[in-house]
Amino acid sequence: MYRLARTGGSPELLRRLARRAEGWAGIVDGDGTVLQAVAGGVRWPAHEAADLASVAARELAARGTGSYSLDTDERAALLLPLERPSPDRAFPDPASHDRSHLDRTSLDGTSLDRAHLDRTSGSRGPVLAVVAPKPLPVGLATLMADAVMPLALSWASESVERKRRRVDLAESRGREAVLHLLMTGQLSIAHQVAGALRPRLPDPVRVCVVECSGGQRDEVARICADASGGRTWIVRCPVYARHLILIVPAAEEAREQEAGDGRTLGLAVAGLVDDCVVGVSEEVRLPDTATAYRQAFHALAVARGLPGRHARFGAAPEPALVVGAAGARWADALLAPLHAHLPRRSQDPGSQELSATVASWLAFSSHATQHLKIHRNTLAARLRLVGELLGLDLNRVADQAAVDLALRIRATPTLPRSRSGGGAASEDLDTVLRAPGVRDWAAQQLRLLAGAGSMGEETLRTWLSCEAQLAPTAAALGVSVPGARKRLTRLEAVLRRSLLRTPSARYDLWLAFRAVDLAA
Repeated sequence: MYRLARTGGSPELLRRLARRAEGWAGIVDGDGTVLQAVAGGVRWPAHEAADLASVAARELAARGTGSYSLDTDERAALLLPLERPSPDRAFPDPASHDRSHLDRTSLDGTSLDRAHLDRTSGSRGPVLAVVAPKPLPVGLATLMADAVMPLALSWASESVERKRRRVDLAESRGREAVLHLLMTGQLSIAHQVAGALRPRLPDPVRVCVVECSGGQRDEVARICADASGGRTWIVRCPVYARHLILIVPAAEEAREQEAGDGRTLGLAVAGLVDDCVVGVSEEVRLPDTATAYRQAFHALAVARGLPGRHARFGAAPEPALVVGAAGARWADALLAPLHAHLPRRSQDPGSQELSATVASWLAFSSHATQHLKIHRNTLAARLRLVGELLGLDLNRVADQAAVDLALRIRATPTLPRSRSGGGAASEDLDTVLRAPGVRDWAAQQLRLLAGAGSMGEETLRTWLSCEAQLAPTAAALGVSVPGARKRLTRLEAVLRRSLLRTPSARYDLWLAFRAVDLAA
Protein backbone atom coordinates (compact mmCIF):
# COMPACT_ATOMS: atom_id res chain seq x y z
CA MET A 1 0.00 0.00 0.00
CA TYR A 2 2.74 2.45 0.91
CA ARG A 3 4.62 1.60 -2.28
CA LEU A 4 1.48 2.37 -4.30
CA ALA A 5 1.05 5.64 -2.39
CA ARG A 6 4.61 6.71 -3.24
CA THR A 7 4.44 5.77 -6.92
CA GLY A 8 0.82 6.38 -7.94
CA GLY A 9 -0.77 8.36 -5.12
CA SER A 10 -4.45 8.17 -4.27
CA PRO A 11 -5.60 7.17 -7.81
CA GLU A 12 -3.48 4.02 -7.75
CA LEU A 13 -4.65 3.07 -4.25
CA LEU A 14 -8.29 3.51 -5.24
CA ARG A 15 -7.67 1.46 -8.38
CA ARG A 16 -6.27 -1.36 -6.24
CA LEU A 17 -9.32 -1.28 -3.96
CA ALA A 18 -11.75 -1.15 -6.89
CA ARG A 19 -10.12 -4.18 -8.52
CA ARG A 20 -10.15 -6.10 -5.23
CA ALA A 21 -13.79 -5.24 -4.61
CA GLU A 22 -14.75 -5.87 -8.26
CA GLY A 23 -16.72 -2.68 -7.99
CA TRP A 24 -16.17 1.02 -7.27
CA ALA A 25 -13.84 2.91 -4.92
CA GLY A 26 -13.67 6.62 -4.26
CA ILE A 27 -13.16 9.50 -1.85
CA VAL A 28 -16.39 11.23 -0.87
CA ASP A 29 -16.92 14.44 1.08
CA GLY A 30 -19.20 14.63 4.11
CA ASP A 31 -21.99 16.17 2.04
CA GLY A 32 -21.88 13.32 -0.49
CA THR A 33 -19.76 15.03 -3.16
CA VAL A 34 -17.53 12.54 -4.97
CA LEU A 35 -14.02 14.02 -4.93
CA GLN A 36 -12.24 11.18 -6.75
CA ALA A 37 -13.34 7.76 -7.96
CA VAL A 38 -12.20 4.68 -9.84
CA ALA A 39 -14.50 1.97 -11.25
CA GLY A 40 -12.94 -1.48 -11.30
CA GLY A 41 -15.91 -3.47 -12.58
CA VAL A 42 -18.59 -3.22 -15.26
CA ARG A 43 -21.50 -5.01 -13.59
CA TRP A 44 -23.46 -1.80 -13.16
CA PRO A 45 -23.04 1.86 -14.15
CA ALA A 46 -20.47 3.76 -12.13
CA HIS A 47 -22.87 6.63 -11.45
CA GLU A 48 -25.18 4.24 -9.53
CA ALA A 49 -22.28 3.26 -7.27
CA ALA A 50 -21.39 6.93 -6.80
CA ASP A 51 -25.00 7.75 -5.83
CA LEU A 52 -25.02 4.93 -3.28
CA ALA A 53 -21.70 6.11 -1.81
CA SER A 54 -23.01 9.69 -1.59
CA VAL A 55 -26.11 8.59 0.32
CA ALA A 56 -23.97 6.51 2.68
CA ALA A 57 -21.57 9.43 3.26
CA ARG A 58 -24.41 11.72 4.26
CA GLU A 59 -25.72 9.03 6.62
CA LEU A 60 -22.26 8.65 8.14
CA ALA A 61 -21.98 12.40 8.73
CA ALA A 62 -25.47 12.53 10.26
CA ARG A 63 -24.90 9.59 12.59
CA GLY A 64 -21.38 10.63 13.61
CA THR A 65 -20.12 7.06 13.67
CA GLY A 66 -16.59 5.84 12.98
CA SER A 67 -17.63 3.65 10.04
CA TYR A 68 -20.76 2.87 8.10
CA SER A 69 -22.18 0.33 5.67
CA LEU A 70 -25.27 0.67 3.51
CA ASP A 71 -26.76 -2.43 1.84
CA THR A 72 -29.06 -2.81 -1.14
CA ASP A 73 -30.33 -5.98 -2.78
CA GLU A 74 -27.31 -6.39 -5.04
CA ARG A 75 -24.44 -4.41 -3.49
CA ALA A 76 -23.15 -2.75 -0.37
CA ALA A 77 -21.28 0.49 0.32
CA LEU A 78 -18.55 0.42 2.99
CA LEU A 79 -17.26 3.73 4.37
CA LEU A 80 -14.30 4.68 6.54
CA PRO A 81 -13.31 8.29 7.31
CA LEU A 82 -9.76 9.06 6.25
CA GLU A 83 -7.54 9.24 9.31
CA ARG A 84 -6.17 12.63 10.27
CA PRO A 85 -2.91 12.01 12.14
CA SER A 86 -2.55 13.72 15.51
CA PRO A 87 0.39 16.16 16.04
CA ASP A 88 2.38 13.61 18.04
CA ARG A 89 1.84 11.00 15.37
CA ALA A 90 2.00 12.87 12.07
CA PHE A 91 3.72 10.06 10.18
CA PRO A 92 2.61 6.75 11.76
CA ASP A 93 4.42 3.54 11.12
CA PRO A 94 2.24 1.02 9.27
CA ALA A 95 3.83 -1.74 11.36
CA SER A 96 2.49 -0.13 14.56
CA HIS A 97 -1.09 -1.36 13.97
CA ASP A 98 -1.85 -3.83 16.78
CA ARG A 99 -4.28 -6.45 15.48
CA SER A 100 -5.08 -7.52 19.08
CA HIS A 101 -7.12 -4.32 19.68
CA LEU A 102 -9.79 -4.68 17.05
CA ASP A 103 -13.50 -4.06 17.05
CA ARG A 104 -15.19 -7.25 15.82
CA THR A 105 -18.60 -5.61 15.22
CA SER A 106 -17.93 -3.12 12.45
CA LEU A 107 -18.93 -3.24 8.80
CA ASP A 108 -19.38 -6.84 7.65
CA GLY A 109 -18.02 -8.40 10.82
CA THR A 110 -14.37 -8.15 9.76
CA SER A 111 -12.07 -6.45 12.27
CA LEU A 112 -11.26 -2.71 12.24
CA ASP A 113 -8.95 -0.68 14.47
CA ARG A 114 -11.00 0.73 17.38
CA ALA A 115 -8.46 3.51 17.93
CA HIS A 116 -9.09 4.56 14.33
CA LEU A 117 -12.85 4.63 14.98
CA ASP A 118 -12.41 6.75 18.13
CA ARG A 119 -10.21 9.32 16.35
CA THR A 120 -12.47 9.71 13.34
CA SER A 121 -15.88 9.50 15.03
CA GLY A 122 -18.17 12.26 13.83
CA SER A 123 -15.77 13.47 11.12
CA ARG A 124 -17.29 15.35 8.21
CA GLY A 125 -14.06 15.28 6.22
CA PRO A 126 -13.23 13.07 3.23
CA VAL A 127 -14.33 9.46 3.47
CA LEU A 128 -13.04 6.32 1.78
CA ALA A 129 -16.01 4.59 0.12
CA VAL A 130 -16.03 1.18 -1.58
CA VAL A 131 -19.11 -0.19 -3.34
CA ALA A 132 -18.92 -3.94 -3.99
CA PRO A 133 -21.36 -6.61 -5.17
CA LYS A 134 -22.83 -8.99 -2.61
CA PRO A 135 -21.57 -11.23 -1.17
CA LEU A 136 -18.62 -9.04 -0.26
CA PRO A 137 -15.14 -10.32 -1.12
CA VAL A 138 -13.37 -11.90 1.85
CA GLY A 139 -10.99 -9.52 3.60
CA LEU A 140 -12.28 -6.36 1.88
CA ALA A 141 -12.79 -4.47 5.15
CA THR A 142 -9.30 -5.41 6.34
CA LEU A 143 -7.84 -4.16 3.07
CA MET A 144 -9.76 -0.89 3.51
CA ALA A 145 -8.39 -0.48 7.02
CA ASP A 146 -4.85 -1.03 5.74
CA ALA A 147 -5.39 1.48 2.92
CA VAL A 148 -6.78 4.30 5.07
CA MET A 149 -3.44 5.55 6.40
CA PRO A 150 -1.45 5.73 3.12
CA LEU A 151 -4.55 7.02 1.32
CA ALA A 152 -4.98 9.79 3.89
CA LEU A 153 -1.34 10.85 3.56
CA SER A 154 -1.53 10.81 -0.24
CA TRP A 155 -4.78 12.75 -0.27
CA ALA A 156 -3.40 15.35 2.15
CA SER A 157 -0.26 15.93 0.07
CA GLU A 158 -2.31 16.10 -3.15
CA SER A 159 -4.70 18.59 -1.50
CA VAL A 160 -1.76 20.82 -0.60
CA GLU A 161 -0.54 20.68 -4.21
CA ARG A 162 -4.02 21.53 -5.52
CA LYS A 163 -4.24 24.51 -3.16
CA ARG A 164 -0.81 25.69 -4.27
CA ARG A 165 -1.90 25.54 -7.90
CA ARG A 166 -5.06 27.51 -7.09
CA VAL A 167 -2.99 30.17 -5.33
CA ASP A 168 -0.62 30.36 -8.32
CA LEU A 169 -3.57 30.65 -10.69
CA ALA A 170 -5.17 33.37 -8.57
CA GLU A 171 -1.94 35.37 -8.50
CA SER A 172 -1.48 34.92 -12.25
CA ARG A 173 -5.04 36.11 -12.92
CA GLY A 174 -4.51 39.05 -10.58
CA ARG A 175 -1.40 40.16 -12.46
CA GLU A 176 -3.25 39.70 -15.74
CA ALA A 177 -6.05 41.92 -14.43
CA VAL A 178 -3.54 44.63 -13.45
CA LEU A 179 -2.03 44.50 -16.94
CA HIS A 180 -5.49 44.82 -18.50
CA LEU A 181 -6.24 47.85 -16.33
CA LEU A 182 -2.94 49.45 -17.36
CA MET A 183 -3.69 48.77 -21.02
CA THR A 184 -7.06 50.51 -20.72
CA GLY A 185 -5.71 53.46 -18.75
CA GLN A 186 -7.41 52.70 -15.41
CA LEU A 187 -4.36 53.51 -13.31
CA SER A 188 -6.00 54.11 -9.93
CA ILE A 189 -7.74 50.73 -9.96
CA ALA A 190 -4.55 49.06 -11.23
CA HIS A 191 -2.60 50.48 -8.26
CA GLN A 192 -5.31 49.28 -5.86
CA VAL A 193 -5.26 45.73 -7.21
CA ALA A 194 -1.46 45.70 -7.43
CA GLY A 195 -1.25 46.73 -3.77
CA ALA A 196 -2.04 43.15 -2.77
CA LEU A 197 0.78 41.79 -4.93
CA ARG A 198 4.49 42.45 -5.22
CA PRO A 199 6.37 44.43 -6.33
CA ARG A 200 4.67 47.81 -6.61
CA LEU A 201 4.04 49.17 -10.08
CA PRO A 202 7.09 51.12 -11.31
CA ASP A 203 7.09 54.41 -13.20
CA PRO A 204 8.70 55.00 -15.72
CA VAL A 205 8.86 51.56 -17.30
CA ARG A 206 10.08 49.52 -20.20
CA VAL A 207 7.99 46.62 -21.48
CA CYS A 208 9.67 43.42 -22.62
CA VAL A 209 7.88 40.64 -24.49
CA VAL A 210 9.66 37.28 -24.11
CA GLU A 211 8.73 34.50 -26.52
CA CYS A 212 9.52 31.06 -25.05
CA SER A 213 9.53 27.61 -26.56
CA GLY A 214 6.60 25.32 -25.77
CA GLY A 215 6.18 24.38 -22.12
CA GLN A 216 9.01 26.63 -20.86
CA ARG A 217 7.04 29.71 -19.84
CA ASP A 218 6.95 28.95 -16.10
CA GLU A 219 10.67 28.20 -16.00
CA VAL A 220 11.50 31.37 -17.97
CA ALA A 221 9.28 33.38 -15.60
CA ARG A 222 11.35 32.07 -12.67
CA ILE A 223 14.59 32.98 -14.48
CA CYS A 224 13.27 36.50 -15.19
CA ALA A 225 12.31 36.96 -11.53
CA ASP A 226 15.77 35.86 -10.37
CA ALA A 227 17.57 38.00 -12.96
CA SER A 228 15.62 41.12 -11.95
CA GLY A 229 15.87 40.57 -8.22
CA GLY A 230 12.08 40.40 -7.90
CA ARG A 231 11.60 44.03 -8.99
CA THR A 232 9.93 43.28 -12.34
CA TRP A 233 6.24 42.71 -12.93
CA ILE A 234 5.95 39.38 -14.76
CA VAL A 235 2.63 38.58 -16.47
CA ARG A 236 1.80 35.45 -18.44
CA CYS A 237 0.25 36.76 -21.64
CA PRO A 238 -3.45 35.82 -21.79
CA VAL A 239 -3.43 35.89 -25.61
CA TYR A 240 -0.23 34.11 -26.68
CA ALA A 241 0.56 30.97 -24.70
CA ARG A 242 4.31 31.28 -25.32
CA HIS A 243 4.69 34.93 -24.32
CA LEU A 244 5.73 36.57 -21.06
CA ILE A 245 5.18 40.31 -20.56
CA LEU A 246 7.72 42.03 -18.31
CA ILE A 247 7.12 45.52 -16.91
CA VAL A 248 10.62 46.62 -15.96
CA PRO A 249 11.47 49.67 -13.78
CA ALA A 250 13.29 51.84 -16.32
CA ALA A 251 15.21 53.93 -13.76
CA GLU A 252 16.62 50.93 -11.86
CA GLU A 253 17.49 49.17 -15.12
CA ALA A 254 19.45 52.23 -16.30
CA ARG A 255 21.37 52.44 -13.00
CA GLU A 256 22.25 48.74 -13.06
CA GLN A 257 23.30 48.97 -16.71
CA GLU A 258 25.70 51.81 -15.91
CA ALA A 259 27.10 50.12 -12.79
CA GLY A 260 27.24 46.57 -14.18
CA ASP A 261 28.29 44.98 -17.45
CA GLY A 262 25.90 47.04 -19.60
CA ARG A 263 23.38 44.24 -19.98
CA THR A 264 19.69 45.01 -19.63
CA LEU A 265 17.16 42.48 -18.36
CA GLY A 266 16.10 41.60 -21.90
CA LEU A 267 19.69 40.88 -22.93
CA ALA A 268 20.26 38.87 -19.76
CA VAL A 269 17.19 36.70 -20.35
CA ALA A 270 18.13 36.15 -24.02
CA GLY A 271 21.57 35.03 -22.85
CA LEU A 272 20.31 32.74 -20.08
CA VAL A 273 17.62 30.93 -22.11
CA ASP A 274 18.89 29.45 -25.35
CA ASP A 275 15.74 29.46 -27.48
CA CYS A 276 13.81 32.51 -26.23
CA VAL A 277 13.38 35.77 -28.18
CA VAL A 278 13.03 39.19 -26.50
CA GLY A 279 11.59 42.48 -27.75
CA VAL A 280 11.99 45.65 -25.66
CA SER A 281 10.10 48.94 -25.82
CA GLU A 282 11.28 52.49 -25.31
CA GLU A 283 11.15 54.05 -21.85
CA VAL A 284 7.62 55.34 -21.23
CA ARG A 285 5.49 56.56 -18.37
CA LEU A 286 3.22 54.01 -16.71
CA PRO A 287 0.02 55.40 -18.34
CA ASP A 288 1.56 54.57 -21.74
CA THR A 289 1.95 50.85 -21.00
CA ALA A 290 -0.27 49.92 -23.96
CA THR A 291 1.99 51.87 -26.33
CA ALA A 292 5.07 50.26 -24.82
CA TYR A 293 3.54 46.80 -25.29
CA ARG A 294 2.95 47.46 -28.99
CA GLN A 295 6.53 48.66 -29.34
CA ALA A 296 7.90 45.56 -27.61
CA PHE A 297 5.76 43.32 -29.80
CA HIS A 298 7.11 44.98 -32.96
CA ALA A 299 10.66 44.64 -31.61
CA LEU A 300 9.97 40.95 -31.03
CA ALA A 301 9.22 40.50 -34.75
CA VAL A 302 12.64 41.98 -35.53
CA ALA A 303 14.43 39.93 -32.85
CA ARG A 304 13.30 36.64 -34.42
CA GLY A 305 15.66 37.29 -37.34
CA LEU A 306 18.68 38.41 -35.30
CA PRO A 307 21.42 36.05 -34.05
CA GLY A 308 21.29 37.63 -30.58
CA ARG A 309 17.49 37.01 -30.36
CA HIS A 310 17.06 40.46 -28.79
CA ALA A 311 15.89 43.78 -30.26
CA ARG A 312 14.87 47.18 -28.93
CA PHE A 313 12.19 49.26 -30.59
CA GLY A 314 13.67 52.08 -32.65
CA ALA A 315 12.66 55.65 -31.99
CA ALA A 316 9.39 56.41 -33.79
CA PRO A 317 6.78 58.98 -32.72
CA GLU A 318 3.23 57.91 -32.07
CA PRO A 319 0.76 59.27 -34.64
CA ALA A 320 -1.46 60.40 -31.76
CA LEU A 321 1.29 62.82 -30.67
CA VAL A 322 1.52 64.69 -34.00
CA VAL A 323 -2.14 65.20 -34.95
CA GLY A 324 -2.53 68.41 -32.92
CA ALA A 325 -5.76 70.04 -31.83
CA ALA A 326 -7.51 69.20 -35.12
CA GLY A 327 -6.88 65.51 -34.55
CA ALA A 328 -8.15 65.73 -30.98
CA ARG A 329 -11.39 67.38 -32.15
CA TRP A 330 -11.81 64.78 -34.89
CA ALA A 331 -11.31 61.90 -32.44
CA ASP A 332 -13.80 63.39 -29.97
CA ALA A 333 -16.40 63.81 -32.72
CA LEU A 334 -15.86 60.29 -34.14
CA LEU A 335 -16.11 58.53 -30.76
CA ALA A 336 -18.88 60.74 -29.31
CA PRO A 337 -21.72 58.29 -30.17
CA LEU A 338 -19.78 55.46 -28.54
CA HIS A 339 -19.06 57.38 -25.34
CA ALA A 340 -22.66 58.65 -25.14
CA HIS A 341 -24.12 55.14 -25.51
CA LEU A 342 -26.41 54.02 -22.69
CA PRO A 343 -27.28 50.31 -22.53
CA ARG A 344 -30.94 49.39 -22.75
CA ARG A 345 -30.62 46.68 -20.09
CA SER A 346 -28.43 46.48 -17.01
CA GLN A 347 -26.68 43.35 -18.33
CA ASP A 348 -25.78 44.98 -21.68
CA PRO A 349 -22.28 46.46 -22.09
CA GLY A 350 -21.87 50.17 -21.49
CA SER A 351 -19.72 52.65 -23.35
CA GLN A 352 -16.55 51.88 -21.35
CA GLU A 353 -16.89 48.14 -21.90
CA LEU A 354 -17.56 48.62 -25.62
CA SER A 355 -14.50 50.86 -25.94
CA ALA A 356 -12.33 48.25 -24.20
CA THR A 357 -13.75 45.55 -26.46
CA VAL A 358 -13.03 47.35 -29.73
CA ALA A 359 -9.56 48.37 -28.49
CA SER A 360 -8.74 44.76 -27.62
CA TRP A 361 -10.06 43.54 -30.98
CA LEU A 362 -8.02 46.11 -32.91
CA ALA A 363 -4.92 45.00 -30.98
CA PHE A 364 -5.45 41.23 -30.97
CA SER A 365 -8.05 40.49 -33.66
CA SER A 366 -9.84 37.18 -32.93
CA HIS A 367 -7.55 36.59 -29.92
CA ALA A 368 -9.53 39.32 -28.11
CA THR A 369 -11.83 36.55 -26.85
CA GLN A 370 -8.93 35.20 -24.78
CA HIS A 371 -7.88 38.67 -23.69
CA LEU A 372 -11.36 39.69 -22.54
CA LYS A 373 -12.51 36.18 -21.47
CA ILE A 374 -15.68 36.38 -23.56
CA HIS A 375 -17.29 34.13 -26.18
CA ARG A 376 -16.66 34.82 -29.86
CA ASN A 377 -20.38 35.43 -30.41
CA THR A 378 -20.32 38.06 -27.65
CA LEU A 379 -17.33 39.71 -29.33
CA ALA A 380 -19.07 39.73 -32.71
CA ALA A 381 -22.26 41.22 -31.24
CA ARG A 382 -20.34 44.00 -29.48
CA LEU A 383 -18.39 44.85 -32.63
CA ARG A 384 -21.61 45.05 -34.64
CA LEU A 385 -23.01 47.46 -32.06
CA VAL A 386 -19.84 49.61 -32.15
CA GLY A 387 -19.96 49.72 -35.95
CA GLU A 388 -23.60 50.84 -35.87
CA LEU A 389 -22.89 53.52 -33.26
CA LEU A 390 -19.93 54.93 -35.20
CA GLY A 391 -21.43 54.47 -38.65
CA LEU A 392 -18.36 52.50 -39.82
CA ASP A 393 -17.69 49.12 -41.40
CA LEU A 394 -15.20 47.48 -39.06
CA ASN A 395 -14.42 44.83 -41.66
CA ARG A 396 -12.47 47.47 -43.64
CA VAL A 397 -8.87 48.27 -42.74
CA ALA A 398 -9.53 51.98 -43.45
CA ASP A 399 -12.26 52.18 -40.82
CA GLN A 400 -10.24 50.04 -38.41
CA ALA A 401 -7.29 52.42 -38.78
CA ALA A 402 -9.55 55.42 -38.13
CA VAL A 403 -10.99 53.95 -34.93
CA ASP A 404 -7.56 52.81 -33.76
CA LEU A 405 -6.11 56.30 -34.25
CA ALA A 406 -9.08 57.93 -32.52
CA LEU A 407 -8.75 55.64 -29.50
CA ARG A 408 -5.03 56.34 -29.25
CA ILE A 409 -5.68 60.09 -29.45
CA ARG A 410 -8.30 59.84 -26.70
CA ALA A 411 -5.75 57.97 -24.55
CA THR A 412 -3.30 60.90 -24.91
CA PRO A 413 -4.62 63.51 -22.43
CA THR A 414 -1.88 66.07 -23.20
CA LEU A 415 -3.29 66.94 -26.62
CA PRO A 416 -4.92 70.41 -26.82
CA ARG A 417 -8.66 70.48 -27.40
CA SER A 418 -10.91 73.33 -28.37
CA ARG A 419 -13.13 74.56 -25.54
CA SER A 420 -15.81 75.78 -27.92
CA GLY A 421 -18.49 73.39 -29.01
CA GLY A 422 -18.78 74.75 -32.54
CA GLY A 423 -16.78 73.22 -35.32
CA ALA A 424 -15.84 70.07 -33.43
CA ALA A 425 -17.50 67.90 -36.04
CA SER A 426 -16.09 69.81 -39.04
CA GLU A 427 -12.82 67.91 -38.99
CA ASP A 428 -12.43 64.70 -40.97
CA LEU A 429 -9.61 62.15 -41.14
CA ASP A 430 -8.18 63.50 -44.41
CA THR A 431 -7.91 66.97 -42.88
CA VAL A 432 -6.02 65.52 -39.93
CA LEU A 433 -3.68 63.56 -42.20
CA ARG A 434 -2.83 66.70 -44.22
CA ALA A 435 -1.21 68.34 -41.19
CA PRO A 436 2.55 68.95 -41.61
CA GLY A 437 3.42 66.94 -38.51
CA VAL A 438 1.51 63.94 -39.80
CA ARG A 439 3.19 64.19 -43.21
CA ASP A 440 6.60 64.12 -41.54
CA TRP A 441 5.54 61.16 -39.42
CA ALA A 442 4.32 59.29 -42.52
CA ALA A 443 7.59 59.92 -44.36
CA GLN A 444 9.51 58.55 -41.38
CA GLN A 445 7.33 55.45 -41.26
CA LEU A 446 7.91 54.67 -44.95
CA ARG A 447 11.58 55.70 -45.15
CA LEU A 448 12.80 52.19 -44.33
CA LEU A 449 10.59 50.79 -47.09
CA ALA A 450 12.93 52.24 -49.70
CA GLY A 451 15.39 49.44 -48.98
CA ALA A 452 12.86 46.89 -50.24
CA GLY A 453 12.41 48.53 -53.66
CA SER A 454 9.18 49.05 -55.56
CA MET A 455 8.14 45.44 -54.94
CA GLY A 456 7.92 46.12 -51.19
CA GLU A 457 5.59 49.10 -51.54
CA GLU A 458 3.45 47.28 -54.11
CA THR A 459 3.10 44.27 -51.79
CA LEU A 460 2.13 46.41 -48.83
CA ARG A 461 -0.38 48.54 -50.75
CA THR A 462 -1.96 45.44 -52.27
CA TRP A 463 -2.14 43.73 -48.89
CA LEU A 464 -3.84 46.73 -47.30
CA SER A 465 -6.26 47.18 -50.22
CA CYS A 466 -7.21 43.49 -49.81
CA GLU A 467 -8.14 44.16 -46.16
CA ALA A 468 -4.91 42.50 -44.91
CA GLN A 469 -6.09 39.07 -46.15
CA LEU A 470 -3.41 36.76 -47.52
CA ALA A 471 -5.45 34.82 -50.10
CA PRO A 472 -6.82 37.89 -51.99
CA THR A 473 -3.37 39.52 -51.74
CA ALA A 474 -1.70 36.50 -53.31
CA ALA A 475 -4.27 36.45 -56.11
CA ALA A 476 -3.81 40.16 -56.81
CA LEU A 477 -0.02 39.84 -56.87
CA GLY A 478 -0.10 36.65 -58.97
CA VAL A 479 1.82 34.59 -56.39
CA SER A 480 0.97 31.74 -54.06
CA VAL A 481 -0.26 32.29 -50.51
CA PRO A 482 3.07 31.06 -49.02
CA GLY A 483 4.85 33.40 -51.43
CA ALA A 484 2.79 36.37 -50.23
CA ARG A 485 3.46 35.40 -46.62
CA LYS A 486 7.22 35.24 -47.29
CA ARG A 487 7.15 38.69 -48.85
CA LEU A 488 5.40 40.16 -45.81
CA THR A 489 7.76 38.34 -43.45
CA ARG A 490 10.74 39.91 -45.24
CA LEU A 491 9.06 43.32 -45.01
CA GLU A 492 8.70 42.84 -41.25
CA ALA A 493 12.50 42.71 -41.01
CA VAL A 494 12.83 45.78 -43.27
CA LEU A 495 10.25 47.88 -41.41
CA ARG A 496 11.14 46.47 -37.99
CA ARG A 497 7.44 46.07 -37.31
CA SER A 498 5.06 43.15 -36.95
CA LEU A 499 2.65 42.74 -39.87
CA LEU A 500 1.18 39.25 -39.85
CA ARG A 501 0.73 38.82 -36.10
CA THR A 502 -1.28 41.15 -33.92
CA PRO A 503 -0.65 43.80 -32.66
CA SER A 504 0.13 44.66 -36.28
CA ALA A 505 1.52 47.81 -37.89
CA ARG A 506 -1.17 47.65 -40.58
CA TYR A 507 -3.07 50.66 -39.21
CA ASP A 508 0.01 52.88 -39.02
CA LEU A 509 0.99 51.85 -42.55
CA TRP A 510 -2.47 52.56 -43.92
CA LEU A 511 -2.44 56.01 -42.29
CA ALA A 512 1.08 56.69 -43.59
CA PHE A 513 0.20 55.70 -47.17
CA ARG A 514 -2.97 57.80 -47.00
CA ALA A 515 -1.05 60.84 -45.72
CA VAL A 516 1.56 60.46 -48.47
CA ASP A 517 -1.13 60.16 -51.15
CA LEU A 518 -2.93 63.25 -49.86
CA ALA A 519 0.32 65.22 -49.85
CA ALA A 520 0.99 64.18 -53.44
